[in-house]
Amino acid sequence: MERYFNTEGRCRPDLHYMVRLDDRLRKMKELFVDRGKYFVINRGRQYGKTTTLMALAEYLKEEYIVFSLDFQMMSSSNFSDEETFVISFIEYLEDLLSLKKELRESIDTEAFHSLTALKDSRRISLDKLFRGLSEICRKAGKRIVLIIDEVDSASNYRVFLDFLAMLRGYYLNRDIRPTFHSVILAGVYDIKNLKLKLRPEEEHQYNSPWNTREGDEPNESLLSLGDRPRDQMALAPFDIAADFDIRMSFSVSQIEGMLEEYEEDHRVGMDVKAVADEIDQYTSGYPYLVSLICKLLDEKMPESEPFLNARNIWAREGIAEAVKMILKMNTPLFDSLTKQLDAFEDLRELIRGILFQGKRVIFSPDTRSINLGIMFGFLKDTDGQVAVSNRIFEMRMLNLFISEESVKSEIYFRGQSDRNQFIADHKLNMKLVLEKFVIHFADIYGDNDQNFVEEYGRKFFLLYLKPIINGGGNYYIEARTRDAKRTDVIVDYLGEQYIVELKIWHGDEYNKRGEKQLAEYLDYYHQDKGYLLSFNFNKKKERGVKELRIADKVIVEAVV
Repeated sequence: MERYFNTEGRCRPDLHYMVRLDDRLRKMKELFVDRGKYFVINRGRQYGKTTTLMALAEYLKEEYIVFSLDFQMMSSSNFSDEETFVISFIEYLEDLLSLKKELRESIDTEAFHSLTALKDSRRISLDKLFRGLSEICRKAGKRIVLIIDEVDSASNYRVFLDFLAMLRGYYLNRDIRPTFHSVILAGVYDIKNLKLKLRPEEEHQYNSPWNTREGDEPNESLLSLGDRPRDQMALAPFDIAADFDIRMSFSVSQIEGMLEEYEEDHRVGMDVKAVADEIDQYTSGYPYLVSLICKLLDEKMPESEPFLNARNIWAREGIAEAVKMILKMNTPLFDSLTKQLDAFEDLRELIRGILFQGKRVIFSPDTRSINLGIMFGFLKDTDGQVAVSNRIFEMRMLNLFISEESVKSEIYFRGQSDRNQFIADHKLNMKLVLEKFVIHFADIYGDNDQNFVEEYGRKFFLLYLKPIINGGGNYYIEARTRDAKRTDVIVDYLGEQYIVELKIWHGDEYNKRGEKQLAEYLDYYHQDKGYLLSFNFNKKKERGVKELRIADKVIVEAVV
């Protein structure tokens, strides 16, 4: 069977083109498992956690016995009370051993039968479960590693907390009473920081701030990543968890390795290094997004010029087309993104400020909104500043915010009315776009004060631009130059790139430096012409559009 790019569920190297995990697995084994660590892997959705854990279980099996469980395989009723949970847990282990011969041969039969006999006992409890597990660990031919995936799907239940508390106790005392050599828990949510409150109407359960079973909504009021009332309980079982700091995103070299395998099979003639770098520019190595771009390039590109040639597909133009498709797709990842932004208003406002106003936010894991964004995979720490984790997320969120604003935005409607006059010979006339924007901005917002323009000016330009390029291109904000004074917008339209610098005017000297910076930036993008939009509060300003020449570059400057 021919291999393909997979974006649904676990990836397998015999079936799918995928990044090789050998180096990651080696580090996980040497730094965590071999040292007997108890650790938690929390990453955003579709970040390759399950694929990594299943590969790790396979990687460890020569040296360890691995109990690899997935709490998503257990229903809500399995957590209804202690007795039900213990029976369900034992039955899960029975199924596991029935499917894996190497496990059956490594486990002491008598010890395992003693554990399964608990199901017929009159008194079933967690302490008896752990005594039975301890006996299995003591008599096993190898050290046992426990892996539980989707552990946060059980976090809404009191019995789950009791299970974790007992697991912690046995782990801490494993020199006296043998138990699992290493414990690995994985999920989206950072349950190390969770605090839970007892439901008065259901005293046998705890209410989680997030129920990750399908259809559940996050409960913002109970999410506690900072100080909360004393009647809430910290989830203590994670105070022994080692920090898991192994990179889970793909590096450019890892993407290259995957593409080299594809090129070897298909001979499309791609420049592997250039394609890997371009994919990384959009995804920052987010595993699902990397695979999705590759899948679209391989399977879904339009049968039209310039994509009739496979070499043109596996190039910058093809990747830009794939990104256009992605931004229109409904996927579980983007559904989750929208849901979390709706649920957590402080996270939404943080991201809006970064994207629209160029706010510089100091990274602090103790700030709730930042911690949430990192946990969900939407944000990252870049040199001590908070940044959106990748360009596709940024574009998706910009589209979301612009769409919400467009319903009540006069400048958006002006762009919608003007849109047909800017395209000639399949090219965008960006100079005309700026000329029209200057007129409309003065007409609609000319009487507003400086603070208003500084806060909203760039958002208004993006609102005006969106309907003009919609369907034929996209734009994104260059993260390296974004700040409160300056933002570069990169517009991709029908294979052409346009660099537009949006700048708050702070005097002639600063303006000249901005022009010089833009000229230098054009070199990076191999462009001869750039565009500069200045929001100028000088009463003597000359509103309008003019062309400047700096060295060998042409700068079209618009002043509003």
